[in-house]
Amino acid sequence: MITAIDAMPEINFEANNPFYVAFTKNKLEGKVTDVPIFISLASWLHGLNTTLGQSFFENVAHILCDGEKREYTSKKLGNLPITKTQQDTITQIINDLSTSSKLPNLEEENKKLLQNDNSPKVKAEDFSADVFFENSDSVVAIELKTVKPNSGGMKGEKQKILEGKAALFHLFPNKTIYFYFGFPFDPTVNPETESVTSYDKTRFLNSIVNAHKFCAQNEFLVAGELWDFLSGETGAMENILEIINTIATPDFFGKMQLLKNNSKRTTPEYLSQLQEWNLFSEKELIENNNHIITKLSNNNFIRTYNKMIFDKDGKYNWERYNILQNLI
Repeated sequence: MITAIDAMPEINFEANNPFYVAFTKNKLEGKVTDVPIFISLASWLHGLNTTLGQSFFENVAHILCDGEKREYTSKKLGNLPITKTQQDTITQIINDLSTSSKLPNLEEENKKLLQNDNSPKVKAEDFSADVFFENSDSVVAIELKTVKPNSGGMKGEKQKILEGKAALFHLFPNKTIYFYFGFPFDPTVNPETESVTSYDKTRFLNSIVNAHKFCAQNEFLVAGELWDFLSGETGAMENILEIINTIATPDFFGKMQLLKNNSKRTTPEYLSQLQEWNLFSEKELIENNNHIITKLSNNNFIRTYNKMIFDKDGKYNWERYNILQNLI
């Protein structure tokens, strides 16, 4: 039986967010006396939180694992079928966990849930996976959580994942189904004494109301563990933070303006800036600039060549790159 935890540690999610610090540290140093306190109080960081949660983490995750977002909802890809027996099994699992009559056990729950039966089919509830990729023998779905679930929220999150696993089991009948919670960092880490990429799963679960009731430790990926899993390499989170720290400097906008200036493309400083910002695709084009110019045989290629390397949203123009790369 699981007993309730009376005293929950107070975790400042923003102040302990290493991605916040990486994006803002260089801008704030020398202007405020304590960066973490400023981060926890500054209301304007709410916008950064929205950006990180809704696009940055997802986009980086998709790049690392070559994945995508999948939404099996009535408004997107449609609700998937599960069996009535699976639906009843989900209800029983949730009831057992809610009353603490059973501990969360991923293997046992999967054994009960992921099996074929002859009961009638029903529609699964809406569910989505922020990160989704399919291997030759498995399917991996991850629900990214960028804030701590509210009181009572873990029950609903766990039920959604159970529904998702049951539905994916039928959609991909010959593959092993994995569905994880994913947390980009561990807010319980003390950055003064611990690595910001480290994690403590027991402490982390205890910091979220009822998380220990509904979630087994092998059911979620957090901090460095998550990013290593997505990339298939160790040290991925460290590399991400290093890239952010390299780019998010006080002279960011000046460097961005340099790269937007087409007349500077062949200068050493332009090439150096591409190297500093890890823009190796564009560096490849610049190093083959003379050869590309000889292939600009029609106006369409010329117009593509003369486009800026970033679009209006500041994203690298991959369409332009792909066209020009084919001329090399």
